Amino acid sequence: MEANLDAKMTVSVRSILVTVVVVLALLVAFLLGGAGGGGTPAQAVDDEQPAVERARTLTMTGAGDATAVPDQLSFDVGVTVVRDDLETALDAASAAMDDVLAALADQGVAKGDVQTTGLSMNPVYQYHQYDPPTITGYRVGQRATVLVRELEQGGAAVSAAVAAGGNDVRVGDIRLLVGDTDAVMKRAREAAVAEATAKAEEYAAASGQELGEVMTLREVRVKPVPTPQYAELGYLARDSAAMKVPIRAGRKSASVTVRVVWELS
Repeated sequence: MEANLDAKMTVSVRSILVTVVVVLALLVAFLLGGAGGGGTPAQAVDDEQPAVERARTLTMTGAGDATAVPDQLSFDVGVTVVRDDLETALDAASAAMDDVLAALADQGVAKGDVQTTGLSMNPVYQYHQYDPPTITGYRVGQRATVLVRELEQGGAAVSAAVAAGGNDVRVGDIRLLVGDTDAVMKRAREAAVAEATAKAEEYAAASGQELGEVMTLREVRVKPVPTPQYAELGYLARDSAAMKVPIRAGRKSASVTVRVVWELS
């Protein structure tokens, strides 16, 4: 009888302990869920908030061209003389170059537009079959670059330089220049932006929109004014130097391509 009673009491105690453990487990789970499980409610609140609307944009490219007629001329002039001694050769070369510069000044070329680019002094040798070479004289050369700011005066300036120096002077590397290349590029950029704007306005109107503020603008391709164009002119003889050298300028072009982004209002 007592054994049965003890067995029943043992079962009851075990049942109570199991119940207590289950209740504690449920309580702990509830507490943990209240402290760390707030992600779901917070996410639900975030889902209810309105999303930030992205700005609507329109991107368009435009190309612009601009042409210019060269309005300046540049050329190299050189004087070369050979004399028996170096001092005489230097004096003769300087005198010939002074004559050339004076002739250029008469054609309106300013002193600041003439730049000395070289001076050379070399002995002239006579070679012998069995003996060492001997010096027979000295060759002296002077070179300068000349800028003529008025193209219509360029031919006359070249002719005047050759006439003044005679057989001792040579003119070469005649180049046709555009004086204000920045102005040419400015016209090309304005044309590129105008084309991009016109196309953007057409697309915006076709879709019932209006262009807003420009958000970004950048150049995607630039073709600058070409480097100086060389004119092929042969050497002039002194007898024909008084005739004005004919020069045809032609045209030079530049181009710019831009990409513009507008905000649609």
